[in-house]
Amino acid sequence: MTAEIGQFCMILALLVALFQVIIPQIGAFKKDYNLILFGKYAAIVQLILILLAFLCLTHLYVTSDFSVLNVWQNSHSQKPLLYKISGVWGNHEGSLLLWVLILAIFGAAVAAFGKSLPPSLVGRVISIQAAIGFGFLILLIFLSNPFARISPTPIDGNGLNPLLQDPGLAFHPPFLYLGYVGFSIAFSFAIAALIEGKVDAAWARWVRPWTLAAWSFLTIGISLGSWWAYYELGWGGWWFWDPVENASFMPWLIGTALLHSAIVVEKRDTLKSWTILLAILTFSFSLLGTFIVRSGILNSVHSFASDPGRGVFILGFLILTIGGSLALYTWRAPSLKGGGLFSPISREASLVINNLLLMSATATVLLGTLYPLILDAISGEKVSVGPPYYLATFIPIMTPLVIVMGIGPMLAWKRADLSGVLTRLWLCIVVTVFAALITMFFTYRGPILAVLGMILSVWLITGALADFIEKIKLFKGSINDTYKRFVNYPRSAIGGTIAHAGVGVLIFGITLSSSFEVEKIQSVKTGDNVKVGDYIFKFKGTENVKGPNYNAVRGNFDVYLGEDLILNMQPENRSFKNPEMVTTEAAIYPRKLGDLYAVLGEKNPDNSFSARLYYKPMINCLWIGCLMMALGGFISLSDRKYRIGAPRKKIIERNTSEGAV
Repeated sequence: MTAEIGQFCMILALLVALFQVIIPQIGAFKKDYNLILFGKYAAIVQLILILLAFLCLTHLYVTSDFSVLNVWQNSHSQKPLLYKISGVWGNHEGSLLLWVLILAIFGAAVAAFGKSLPPSLVGRVISIQAAIGFGFLILLIFLSNPFARISPTPIDGNGLNPLLQDPGLAFHPPFLYLGYVGFSIAFSFAIAALIEGKVDAAWARWVRPWTLAAWSFLTIGISLGSWWAYYELGWGGWWFWDPVENASFMPWLIGTALLHSAIVVEKRDTLKSWTILLAILTFSFSLLGTFIVRSGILNSVHSFASDPGRGVFILGFLILTIGGSLALYTWRAPSLKGGGLFSPISREASLVINNLLLMSATATVLLGTLYPLILDAISGEKVSVGPPYYLATFIPIMTPLVIVMGIGPMLAWKRADLSGVLTRLWLCIVVTVFAALITMFFTYRGPILAVLGMILSVWLITGALADFIEKIKLFKGSINDTYKRFVNYPRSAIGGTIAHAGVGVLIFGITLSSSFEVEKIQSVKTGDNVKVGDYIFKFKGTENVKGPNYNAVRGNFDVYLGEDLILNMQPENRSFKNPEMVTTEAAIYPRKLGDLYAVLGEKNPDNSFSARLYYKPMINCLWIGCLMMALGGFISLSDRKYRIGAPRKKIIERNTSEGAV
């Protein structure tokens, strides 16, 4: 009965979404507030219905109801409760339902908290949100039904992919979807603005917090996925430029450009058309990622579906959404005239450069992602585009971007004095040069990228700190005056400083972990010692252990620093039965200056074991930098101006003049 209730809720949500598409749009056109109000209520009702459907599916997983095809395919009675719950979205149907649920949450949030927005704009936004949801609900109900029954009922299920039986599954996809789907709000605002033919500072102030929230969630989602791959897959890396990894990275890049472009619209009333285009492209890349993951064109642990019918539907929806929005943009964008002019040396110009470079970086990643797929479809030839391509193309684009990031926040709007800014940054320049020289000393005849990475990271970190210090007049006045400036300093600016510094910390971690990593791959027998940097790994043998739903061979390594035993590391090889698969569980021990990383491989004919042992200096800076970026986004989001929005009085007056009740 639970499955039928869930199915019924989805069908009702589809009908509600249809009304939500049509009625608020009519209300916005006729300036009828009652029709717009109906759309608001419909958005909330749709959320309740989809939430009920999601809870029904969760109940089916928790109770191991194998009469439901989706549960039978992706769960098992012996699976731990955590993985039964997270397994709800560890498959195509369940993850798509989560996708639609988050979409409904954002739509209902606009309906509930958009009281300061013009009613017509709210009506159009929730209508467009419903149109997106309507398309995906059709896919869910007719092609990807999570509540489909099977008969006879199997005794047990097939189980979940062991690689997904990890706490990472509980957090990585939800945060990723909050980012993906969150950009739909920016898209809806952009389409609504094109329909109304009006983009101004108030519009930018309304759209930016939604974009900022989505960007922050996506940052967390990507970093969690990177961390998950680092400790779970056992290959010692954290990013492989996998097409599905790229699918999440591209909307992040475009979303970053959108955030900065919205600032220009808000502050200077210019770059309107550019900002609208970025909003469309950001969500378009989110949809492209959905197609790549769910079309069946990839064979990857990230992939959810292999049904060509689903892929064709998603491709059609993708073409319709992107094509329709770009056609509307082509028609209406010429009417969106920009405001003030600015010189080539100004804050506006630095943000334009920022956006152009981010767009170029996105195009580079897009080419590397799609080229193998297109070539395979045309000629059947199999090629792979790996890290060498991205290192050769991505780094030259990002280098000037980081340089501009260090200067841009200190430039004045409209017209700036570049020499004056560089003068104020003299200490940053000195520290950066010193860091470069130190790096060159330790990497003599080593990788030149280490020097470049250190220059960029130190430049960005010190530049962010210098800008903040200058704004609060630290060391230039009394302590009391500095404190007052700090208290009154906008949270949006504080968040931006933390986010920029986070990028620097990220680059710092990438540079040191990749340039100074020590790796040893060799066979070991009981009693063997392996020197990894300053550490000695002594292999103590293996033991057989039994987990909740797996058997494992556990290795034991005593790790010495000099003569001192500092820890014991226990990597595992796990064998799962439902489904049958062998996975590697790395042992990781974080130290102050880096991670010790041990992986136990297969048993050799001579009774030795293959082992991969690493020392990864400062690798935690990768995820610290990502968390700083996300934290900066949330701090900016807490700025008072985003809570207040447009003046309420003016909105009320406008409503009255439009005949609103």
